[in-house]
Amino acid sequence: MTIYFYTKTDPYGEFSNFSKHGIEIDAEWWPTVEHYFQAQKFTDQDYKNRIQTAHTAKQAAELGRSRKIPLRSDWEAVKDEIMYRAVLQKFKTHQALTALLLSTAQEEIVENAPGDYYWGSGKDGTGLNKLGKILMRVRNDIRP
Repeated sequence: MTIYFYTKTDPYGEFSNFSKHGIEIDAEWWPTVEHYFQAQKFTDQDYKNRIQTAHTAKQAAELGRSRKIPLRSDWEAVKDEIMYRAVLQKFKTHQALTALLLSTAQEEIVENAPGDYYWGSGKDGTGLNKLGKILMRVRNDIRP
């Protein structure tokens, strides 16, 4: 049975990058994976700090989607691996989440995000589901 997640009220909602599970990565603390990921789009340190200190993951995402500050030149080439590192750190940091992820056994995991055809499944299910695939990769990598 496929595991779907998107909002915090979903049974697997904690798989979302918006979940309030902070991570320490690159010797800094980030309130959510979303904060970290969005900040990595930029080289401007002041702007990265602004994203890091955003009050919510939604605000961090909005700042990260702004194009008033230029994206780092290699963003398209590195974004998937940056996401993987952050998601892996989240599940290595929070044992309850590790248990939840491992409880999915070998089931497919899908971010049921109607507006996201890259990280999610999109409205019609034809999206690339990159976040779901990263979660399955992390699950395999942390499995004892």
